[in-house]
Amino acid sequence: MLNVQSQDVAPRPAPSPSDLAVDVEQAEAALVEHYPRLVRLAYLVLPPSLGRNRRVVTAHALTQRALPRGRAQAPAIPARSTGRNGDPGYAFVRLQVLRTALEAGLPLKRTALPRRSQLPPLLPQVWGLRLFPRSGGADELALDQRLSALSGPARAAYVLRGLEKLPDGDVAKVLTAAGCEDPQDALREADEVPEQYALLDSPEFDPCSLHARPTDLMRRRQHTRAALAAAAAVAVCGVLFGLPGDGWAPDGAAAPAYAQNPAAEAALDPAKLLRVAPTAWTTSARTDFSVWPARGDLTGDKALLRRALAVWARPGESVQVSATPGTPSGGPSGPPQLLYAGTVDSARVVMLYDGLRIARYAEPKSGTKGAALDFARVDGADRSEANALVLDRADGNVRYLTAPWVKQAAERDLLKPATGTTALDLTGGVTAPLAGPAAESGDCTSWKVLQLTDATGTRLSTDLGELVPAHLTIGRPGAVHEVTGAPALHTWAPYACSLASMRSAGVRTVNAWAYGRQPLPDASGVADWVCTRAETWRGGGTRVLAQFHTPGGAYGAVAAKAENVPACGAKDPHVLAGVLWKSEAKNWYLLAAGSPGTSSISTTGGVSASTPGSLLAVRTKQGMRAELAGTLEDGRQISGLH
Repeated sequence: MLNVQSQDVAPRPAPSPSDLAVDVEQAEAALVEHYPRLVRLAYLVLPPSLGRNRRVVTAHALTQRALPRGRAQAPAIPARSTGRNGDPGYAFVRLQVLRTALEAGLPLKRTALPRRSQLPPLLPQVWGLRLFPRSGGADELALDQRLSALSGPARAAYVLRGLEKLPDGDVAKVLTAAGCEDPQDALREADEVPEQYALLDSPEFDPCSLHARPTDLMRRRQHTRAALAAAAAVAVCGVLFGLPGDGWAPDGAAAPAYAQNPAAEAALDPAKLLRVAPTAWTTSARTDFSVWPARGDLTGDKALLRRALAVWARPGESVQVSATPGTPSGGPSGPPQLLYAGTVDSARVVMLYDGLRIARYAEPKSGTKGAALDFARVDGADRSEANALVLDRADGNVRYLTAPWVKQAAERDLLKPATGTTALDLTGGVTAPLAGPAAESGDCTSWKVLQLTDATGTRLSTDLGELVPAHLTIGRPGAVHEVTGAPALHTWAPYACSLASMRSAGVRTVNAWAYGRQPLPDASGVADWVCTRAETWRGGGTRVLAQFHTPGGAYGAVAAKAENVPACGAKDPHVLAGVLWKSEAKNWYLLAAGSPGTSSISTTGGVSASTPGSLLAVRTKQGMRAELAGTLEDGRQISGLH
C-alpha cells in the first residue's frame, strides 16, 4: 500500500462581482484582438473527422458566434494572471469557443435535435473554393494523427496546456465550465501524447493563413445539365439498391467518397503502392517493416488492393474496425507500402504499412460482407520487434507473416521449458498454424509462443490478441537479453500465464526480471521474486507485476501490480513488493523483497518491523495489512507496489 499524504493549500480570495461578469463590448474587444488565437484553438479542438475545409470554416463560425447575446451581463471565468489570460473578456470568449467546439464533436442522436454547432455553418461560406491551412512537416503530421486519436475533452486539455500555457488545475476548471464531465480523465488521456507544444503554433494548425484550391471546375461548367445528370444518377442508384447482395460498387464495403484531392487519390491508387525489392533488407541500414518485400499470391489483384485502400480511407458501417490503444485509425496520408496480399485459409488478406501503422484488411473469399480492418502502431520498431505480424486467426490457431531475414520458425510451450520446440513450416514467409494463447480459456495449462531464428540469434514472441506479437525478454532493466537457454526458459515458465492480463493493451515488449531469492521461514525452502514489465507502443499504459513463486508451485502468484510507474524499468530499475504467506506449519508471515541495491526495508500499519538488507520476513496474522518502504544504498526512498 502507498501512503499518500494530502497537503493544505491556502484558499484563494473570492473574485469580485466585476471579475465574474463581462459585457458585450468587452467580449468583442477581446475577440477582435485575439481572433487568430481563438480560431486556432477551435480548429485544434474540433474533431479531425470533419475534414480540413469544414474544420477551417467551422472554427471561424464558432469564434464569430462567441459573443454574449445582447448587452446583458454574462458570466466569465475569473482571471488568474496578467496579460491576455487576465482579461475577463478573453476568458469568456475562450470558454464559449471551447464549449461549442466540444459540442461540435458530439455524435448526433436520433432522439434529440442537433445543436447549432453540430451542423454545417451557414456563415462564413466560400463558394467554389476549398480552404485549408498550409502543410507542415512530418512532426506536425504525426502530432495531428496523435491528437485525432484523443477524445474531444482530451484534445482540449492538451491544447489548453500547450497553446494557452494553463496549469492543470486551471485546465480542469475551464473544462468543467465548458461542460466536460470528467476533466481529470481528459488530462490523463492527454498525457498519452508527447509534449510537443511548440508545434501547436505551426502554420499546419493556423486556420487564418490558408491555401485555396478550386472545387470541381468541370461540374461547375456543366451546371446546365446538372438536373438531367442528377435524375440519371437517382435512377441508377435505385436500380443498384434493388439488386441483391453487395451491388456493383467497385470499392466493396467502403462508404461513399466524401472528398477528392491529389494526395487522397494517390493514397487510394493500387498502382502507386510502394513495393520493396526482395533483397532490400540485405543492404539497408534499417531492419524494420520498411524493408519487407510484398508477398502473397494476390499482390497483382488490383481490385482487391483498391478495396483494401478504400476501406482504410473510409470504412463502411458493416466493416469491423479495431485498433490498438493509441493508434490513429484515419486513412493513409500517401501511398502506403504493400507487405502482403494473398489467400489465407478462408479469407483474402492485405497487409499495409504507412511508416507509423500496420493496417490489415481481410474479407471472405466469397464477397466483401463481413470485411474487417485492424490497425497496430509500430513506429520505432527494431529488428526484434519487426520479426512477425499476425496474418490470420482461425479455429484458435494463428498464422504469422515473418520478416524476410527469418530463417526458421518453431512453436514452444513457455509453461513447459523442458519439452523443446516443434518446427513450423515457412511458405513464402507464412508460418503453419500455431496454437494461439489468446484463444485458450479456463485453466492455463499451456502458453504457446513463436520462436524465430535469424542470423543474429533466436527470439520469442507471443500473441496478445493484436497484429504485432509482443517480444519477450529477460534480465535486469537496461540490460535485457533474449529468452534463450534453459535458465532463462525456466525463469519465465511460472509466469507465462500472467501474460493473459496484458492482452489488447498495445504491448510492445514484456520483460521478466528475477530480482530476488528469499529463504522461507519454517524451513520451507527458497522462493523467487520476479518482476514482469510490459512496455507499450504508445509509451504510456505500462503494466508492472511483482510475482512470488514458492518451491513446487506451478505458477507464480501476483503479489503487487501497478500501471504507469517507472519501477522495474530502464529509467528506475528498482522494485519493492510484499505478500502475506502461510507456511506448511500453518504460521502466517509478511514477506517482502527489494531489488539489489536496497539497504533496508521497513513496514508500518498492521505490522511494524524493520530489517537491513533487501529481504524481510515477519511473523503476523491472517488478514493483516501493512505499508512497505525501502531505502536504497544511495539514500533514496522507494515505496512498495500495491
